[in-house]
Amino acid sequence: MTHSVVGSPAERSSVSISSVPAADDSAAPPSAVRPRRFVALLVLVLGVLTAVGPLATDLYLPAFPMIAADLGASESRIQLTLTAIMVGLALGQLALGPMSDAWGRRVPLLVGVAVFTVVSLACMFVESAQAFVVLRFVQGVAGAAGAVISRAVVRDLFEGDEAARFFSRLMLVTGLAPMLGPILGGQLLLVGPWQLSFAVLAGMSALSFVLVLVWLPESLPAERRRRQGPGVLLATVGRLVRDVRFIGPTVTLALSFGMMFTYISAFSFVSQKEFGASAQDFSLMFAVNTVGLMVGTQVNALLIGRVETVRRLVAGLVVGVVSVLVLAGLAVWGGVGLVGLTSVLFVMMLGMGLVFPNAMTLAISSQPPQVAGTASALVGALQFAVGGGVSAMAGWTATGEASLGSMSVVMVSAGVLALVVFAWASWRSRRLAAAV
Repeated sequence: MTHSVVGSPAERSSVSISSVPAADDSAAPPSAVRPRRFVALLVLVLGVLTAVGPLATDLYLPAFPMIAADLGASESRIQLTLTAIMVGLALGQLALGPMSDAWGRRVPLLVGVAVFTVVSLACMFVESAQAFVVLRFVQGVAGAAGAVISRAVVRDLFEGDEAARFFSRLMLVTGLAPMLGPILGGQLLLVGPWQLSFAVLAGMSALSFVLVLVWLPESLPAERRRRQGPGVLLATVGRLVRDVRFIGPTVTLALSFGMMFTYISAFSFVSQKEFGASAQDFSLMFAVNTVGLMVGTQVNALLIGRVETVRRLVAGLVVGVVSVLVLAGLAVWGGVGLVGLTSVLFVMMLGMGLVFPNAMTLAISSQPPQVAGTASALVGALQFAVGGGVSAMAGWTATGEASLGSMSVVMVSAGVLALVVFAWASWRSRRLAAAV
């Protein structure tokens, strides 16, 4: 049986293959247009849930030196707390996604949010770097609930263009979190100690708990749930990995995220050390480029119904690749200023605003609701693993520090590879669909 992405006929034929068993018609998400109030509340609830995890990764970055001094540890030891939460976010998604397929969405979500709140409060009272690392890992595992289950909820309730439209709205809310986290963290240090960042995280998490408890209904009824032991789970994961409809957009998303995260992790050093920007200059450029991402997501929303999902995704990839190729050219030729860099990066971020919601839609919508949690977990885990690994390559220089040249080379490589992967996946999908 073929389970295809909902969309136009041309779009369905370009991505539909038989690999994972489809849901029964009775299990398919309703196709009726939902009330605006319901959608707005859902964007609010899932937006807060999805934003908390990424915000936890970088809200405290400006306070690294202060934390190291307070705990009597080296800054490299404190940096392990960032690695710990990234690992926790990746592993947590792999665990919590399948759990939500078996037990429903609300229970794992409420437990994860509650644990995240308690651990955030505990981080305010740590007395050693070792304890801090452990707490950050647990915080990452718990924080993964918001991201992975939110995507599964969207799959439960929406399909095709409706899912793409909802992901665009969701990114308008959640896209600001990882971008503005360091800026907000720096401002918090002006009014209080570094522990204030974790108080803010605990407050946001407590708010999300209330929002879920009051406003988020269970989106996966008992008859749709799928309890599976380790063997069945591994078989499901194996089918997902072999399904080109799923793995193509997933790897494309992960590589694109790696391109963007390379900019996020390296540009602070590049702009301030290589171009003499002040911290305030960097914050301004960071904010401008964040607007580029938001503009891209809203352009995507406007194109829904007019341009197919696959074409919107390809357009975003092309815009991103061309912009980073220009960035690489500027790095080679020299003479570029901060305004020029910001302009190019703004265009790159705009392209990512087209890529992320559409790649997510194609990956998640290609699978039946019964495995949406597991599929969402794989998407998130690969996004963090590939994104984190790709961005680290910018520091593989003689000095061990990122430069405009190394940053642009990594970004070009990731962007081109993302485009190649998606082109191959689309070609392979069409061949398999024609053979059915």
